[in-house]
Amino acid sequence: QVQVVESGGGLVQAGGSLRLSCAASGRILSINLMGWYRQAPGKQRELVASIDRVGTTNYADSVKGRFTISRDNAKNTIYLQMNSLKPEDTAVYYCNAGVVWVGQHYYWGQGTQVTVSS
Repeated sequence: QVQVVESGGGLVQAGGSLRLSCAASGRILSINLMGWYRQAPGKQRELVASIDRVGTTNYADSVKGRFTISRDNAKNTIYLQMNSLKPEDTAVYYCNAGVVWVGQHYYWGQGTQVTVSS
C-alpha cells in the first residue's frame, strides 16, 4: 500500500505566500513523476505543476513566475512554494505520485484546502 499525504494549506490574504508539502510512503521502489493539481468549486481538476525524478519541471501558465515546485527524492516528498497568491488560486490542492513497485501506479492524496482572500 502507498499513502500520499499533503499538508500546508490554509487561509491567506491576496499577495501572501504558502508552502505545501506532499509525502509518499509505503511500498515504494522509486517515484517517477510527481505533481500538484487543484480543483476549484464547479471546475475540473487541473495540473498546477509537476516534477520528475531528475528535477525537470512543468507549470501551468497561470502560476508561472509565482509558484515553484521542488523535490526531495530521499524523502519521497515534493513541495509547492506559492507566492503572490491571488483569489483565483483558491482551490483544493491535490498531490499525485507515480510510484514504482510492481509496475507503476499513480496515487492521489486527500487534498489540502488553499483559500486566498481579497
